[in-house]
Amino acid sequence: QVHLVQSGGGSVQPGGSLRLACERSGYSYRDYCIAWLRQVPGKEREGVAAIDADGTTIIADSVKGRFTASKEKNILYLQMNNLKPDDTGMYYCAAVGLPLVRLRRLSPEEWRNHAGAWGQGTQVTVSS
Repeated sequence: QVHLVQSGGGSVQPGGSLRLACERSGYSYRDYCIAWLRQVPGKEREGVAAIDADGTTIIADSVKGRFTASKEKNILYLQMNNLKPDDTGMYYCAAVGLPLVRLRRLSPEEWRNHAGAWGQGTQVTVSS
């Protein structure tokens, strides 16, 4: 099993920054990647970023240039800069049973269909 425990999140004003963390334990993820997905009210859960064991990342167009994924040992990070009100939602990390090269070819709305273990989620609220 893969276990994911999240920390971070909170409430910020537009233009602010937050960093989310996801601590992984269990099996290595050589053959899968860790993805960040968000649940925005009224919309389906969508992928925003992913990172594989080699540190290669993909960033969804919706957050490109503002969000960055990284890792340090067994901790995955999602750095969120220049946050906008539309970024408000519940953010999850998840183990996705696809290599990054295949995940990249899916739409962000499809990522959730390939997720296995999920973190507990953390709320991000962006408002003035």
